Amino acid sequence: MPLVSTGELVTAARESGHAVAAFNVITLEHAEAIAAGAERAGAPAVLQISENAVKFHGGDLTAIAAAVTAVARTSAAPLSLHLDHVESLELLRAAHPAGFSSAMFDASKLTYGDNVKATADAVRWGHERGIWIEAELGKVGGKEGEPPLDAHAPGVRTDPAEAKAYVADTGVDALAVAVGSSHAMTDRTAALDHELITALRDAVPVPLVLHGSSGVPDEEIRGAVAAGMVKINVGTALNTAFTGAVREYLAANPTTVDPRKYIAPAREAMTGTVEHFLGLMRP
Repeated sequence: MPLVSTGELVTAARESGHAVAAFNVITLEHAEAIAAGAERAGAPAVLQISENAVKFHGGDLTAIAAAVTAVARTSAAPLSLHLDHVESLELLRAAHPAGFSSAMFDASKLTYGDNVKATADAVRWGHERGIWIEAELGKVGGKEGEPPLDAHAPGVRTDPAEAKAYVADTGVDALAVAVGSSHAMTDRTAALDHELITALRDAVPVPLVLHGSSGVPDEEIRGAVAAGMVKINVGTALNTAFTGAVREYLAANPTTVDPRKYIAPAREAMTGTVEHFLGLMRP
């Protein structure tokens, strides 16, 4: 199936009162698992490649983007390609020729004023090329290299009034907000502020995005979708499934040297995880 745009998937989900799940890709097997899981679930999905994943592949977007695009185009599921947590302007500009329909421009480390200016510039650049731009306001935390962050600390969560002004001043197409989740959680214990999600939904005209969803329990995700979350990002849960399956296989087969023997069950474990999360997108 030809690639669809992230904007189309998010708009359709929002209009139907549902959400669309976006899964982070690190290896070819991640992309294959996401496509297979989406096919099994009969649901669309977003394939995300983060700036950190690009760095893992030598800093060049070309090869991993081409591989993920090839997987998406041979899938029967509606899939889009999204560049996630981009801080580098050079990488952002590589999104268009590589076939991405959307990008999350991350200026959250800057002061509020500088964040607004940098994001507005990124939005103008993206819209001139038909690229849908997501941004983040608030502190989700948990990314590699960042200091520990308490998702419940004062000042961490996104303020609805500030969010309304931020969206108006930047022109972003979607807004990732801090409502109690955190990146890179390996246990699903995050408690979300559903009243805040509803307040943010009412305050801003654009779809809301939940980052750090791997650490959010199923019912919390369903509640978040019901309260107004439209794009649900999942990354660490795939890596947990992958690594767990590899460890289990090698523990039972310690003399194995052919990586296909343990990568195959790891890919299947990720496929099941994708299918499970996609089943949570309808509240």
